[in-house]
Formats: sequence, C-alpha cells, structure tokens
Amino acid sequence: MISRLRCLRYALLPALIATAAALRADVIPNALFADHAVLQRDKPIPVWGQAEPGEKVTVRLGGLIAESTTADAKGNWSVRLPAQPAGGPYSLVFEGKNRVERTDIWLGEVWVCSGQSNMDRKLGLNKNQKPLENWEQEAASANYPQIRHFYVARTPSDTPRTATTGKWDVCSPQTSVNFTAVGYYFARDLQRKLNVAVGLINSSWGGTPAEAWMRRDVLDADFPETLAAQEKAIVDYEAALAKFKADEPALLKTWEEKAAVAKAAGKPAPARPSAPGDPRLSANRPSSLYQGMIVPLQPYALRGVIWYQGESNAKRAEAYRTLFPALIRDWRAQWGQGEFPFLFVQIAPFNGQPPEIRDAQLHAWRTTPNTAMVVTTDAGDANDIHPARKEPVGVRLALAARALAYGEKLDYSGPVYRSATVVGSKVTLAFDHLGGGLVAKDGPLRGFTLSADGKTFVPAQAEVVGDTVVLHAETISKPVEARYGWANVPDVNLFNAAGLPASPFRTGPL
Repeated sequence: MISRLRCLRYALLPALIATAAALRADVIPNALFADHAVLQRDKPIPVWGQAEPGEKVTVRLGGLIAESTTADAKGNWSVRLPAQPAGGPYSLVFEGKNRVERTDIWLGEVWVCSGQSNMDRKLGLNKNQKPLENWEQEAASANYPQIRHFYVARTPSDTPRTATTGKWDVCSPQTSVNFTAVGYYFARDLQRKLNVAVGLINSSWGGTPAEAWMRRDVLDADFPETLAAQEKAIVDYEAALAKFKADEPALLKTWEEKAAVAKAAGKPAPARPSAPGDPRLSANRPSSLYQGMIVPLQPYALRGVIWYQGESNAKRAEAYRTLFPALIRDWRAQWGQGEFPFLFVQIAPFNGQPPEIRDAQLHAWRTTPNTAMVVTTDAGDANDIHPARKEPVGVRLALAARALAYGEKLDYSGPVYRSATVVGSKVTLAFDHLGGGLVAKDGPLRGFTLSADGKTFVPAQAEVVGDTVVLHAETISKPVEARYGWANVPDVNLFNAAGLPASPFRTGPL
C-alpha cells in the first residue's frame, strides 16, 4: 500500500511543479533590456516587460533610481525611469516574485538603424557579395567597448508584436564583423567625438520596400493602392497555385526527363518545378516588418534613426515622394519622443537605380523637418547595388547627427540646389550648404545638362563663379530647364570645400 502511494506521489510530482510554476509567474523584461545594453541619456527611460497579472514589479537602475508598477490583466507592465546623464556601468534589476539582474548597462546615445540591404550589410564577409573596402583592417582595430549593437531578429508579422529577440554585442575585432557596416562607421565616429556609449539597434532586411516598414492604418488611410495591390497579388497567387497543381504531374514528368539527361551528361539537374510564392508569407507584404520588427522597439528611448532604403521603391519613385515622409512622421508619432532626427542615405549610383528615386529622397529631405540626407554619388558601383564603400556613408551620417542631434556648427551636407536665374542663353544656379565654397573636384565641372523644350537635354558647359554655377550650351539659346546628375550612374564632381558632394537635382521649368 505504501509503495502504491509513493508511486502515485511521484507520478503527480511533475503536475504539482507545473502548477506551482504557473502560480509564480516570472518577471520577464523585454529583450532590449539585456546585459551590455545602452540606455538613452538625458531622456526619460521607458522600461517594460511581462509578469503575472496584478504582480508588483520594481525596476532599479544601479543605486540611482527605482520605479514600481503593477502588471495589467494581460501581464504587461511598464515604468518610466527619470532621465539620467551619461555613465556606467550599472546594473538593471527587475524584482517581482523573482529577481532578474542585467549587468554592464550604460547610459549614452541610442540610434535605430533600419532599411534594406545596404543597412543590413555586415562589416565582415557577406555571402554572395564582394567584400567591403578595407573591412579586414577596420575590424582588426574595432576595439570600441563603448559601442554596442543589438540585431533585431527577422520577424515579419500580420499583427503588432510586443517582444523581440536578440542580444547586445560589445564592439570588438571579433564581434564588429556582424555589425551593420554603415551603423558601425556611424557609431565609431560618434563615440570618438562624444566620448559616451553608443548603442545601435539594427532592425533591417534586404530587398524590402518602405510599405513593409509602415503602420497599416497609415497605408489604409493615405496609400490604399498599396493594400489593393496586395489583395490582387493574393488573388493572382491563388489562381496561379490552382494552375500549378493541375499542371504539376506533367511538369514533374518533363523535369524528371531533363534531370536524367543532365545526369547522364554530368551536368547539374534543372530546378525542380515548385509552387508560386504566397504573398501572404512574404516579408515584403504591407506593414509586416513594422509590426514584427519596429513595434517591439517602441517606446525604447532613442536619439534618432539612420535609414538606408529606397532601392525597392525605385520603380514607384513618384509615390515615394509622399510615402517616405509619411513613414518618418508616423514613426515619430508612434515613438512619442518628438521629432527626433531622422538621417537617411540617398541611393548610390547603380545601373538599375533611376534618378527619380534620388529626386524623391531630396524632396523628402526638403519637406520633412529635422532630417538630413547623405549623398553618395562618389561612393556607388555601376554594377553592384551593394557598393563596397560604406565608410563614407557612415562618416557623413555621423556629421549629420553631430549637427542635428548634438547642435554642432559644422558642414554636414554638400551643395543643394536652391534657385536658378536665366539671362539670355545662360543659367546661373544658386545653392545652399556651400560649406566654404563650391568646388569642381578633379577637373572641369561634369554632369550638368540643359534643355530648350523640357524633353531633350544636352551636355552643358559649367563653371563655378563665386557661390554659383553658370551653365550654357552652344545649341541652346533659350534654356527652359537644367539638370545635374540626372542618370542612373551620374558622372558628377560638384562638391563644397568641406569635401561633401552635391545632390543630383532638376530645376523644373525655368
């Protein structure tokens, strides 16, 4: 009898343990609040996570501050720690029915890095891509323990997520190879200048359009054509899938015959017939990356955003003129931290990237407050959409941050077209961001064109005259429009004395 009772007790033990664990839910901080994290200095610090509904949770930052709250009916909790100056290392302690401690926490500068492949591109070797310029030497010297990098897991979602996964890596020669290259160079220069910790939250994914990074309500209200296109893609997919299933036996038979012939000839087999991709599972579907990879970061305290994206929107450049500013406005609104600096990169020269997308980005800069645009006309690759020169991009983003976010009086942009004056056959162009004066780098000015009808453009002779550029063309007596760098791969050389290149532009009717 005793033996039977003992067996019964042992059989029930796992269930009793599980019940006890369920009654004592652990406090779980959001993954962003992990060892080595950087918290934004000089701003209130939102901290959040999960616990048992109704559980009291206390958050302590070192011996500096502590705040308590109670988890809501769904087990969610959040506190707002008061702003603190730069410093560290501290511990971050979470106490409820359990205790969680995170260590090596620093207060410094936090920047979100987002966009597509040119932001996602690692400093180290990338599969199927040529090495970045000077990456080995840079990685070998990347001993910057005050720079930390959090890589947000790739998680598309059809509903807003509250949590992400990832960890903070401390910058070293071993870890830096996995940092976003653009973000690394950006952080390197900021950390050297500011002498505080710099945290990068890298939420990026190659080949993705801006619509995937936008809130669905914004798309529904202002860009319904995006959602209509997705619905059409689903209908087309279902029709294509039905056809594939009907044709599959014949397709497989033909494939098997071709595979046998290839094998006999010692050649690779052709690709096996496969069903069409479901647009409902694509990372590019509207709002999927915003909901899965941006919402979980909100409202983490930050200084600003650096953004490198637009290649996947190049065929819809006209829409991007309003789409991109809408993304910036909504990210700011949803973060609830004001009009923080939003610094972005103008698409680099490449055979497949038309000038209209660069013009759309220039328009976004001109019409959206507290933004800056980094020009890359001298850092592209006509034959590779992923140019190997990432250092100038990060360095120029850091210049823009120093000006917009930290109030330094410095030149952070190349010349930007302001206005044009026509006198006879000559056009005089005026610019902002002179940066000490206009410069024709490496020879006479190149890349300017003129038109007499707004349709046909011819190369123009151009020269720097004071703070202006004067254009004329022998075949045009009455110019009606001027352009600069208006090509997929522009051959241009207008800079300012600060060493920064001018953005391509078009004047419109003169």
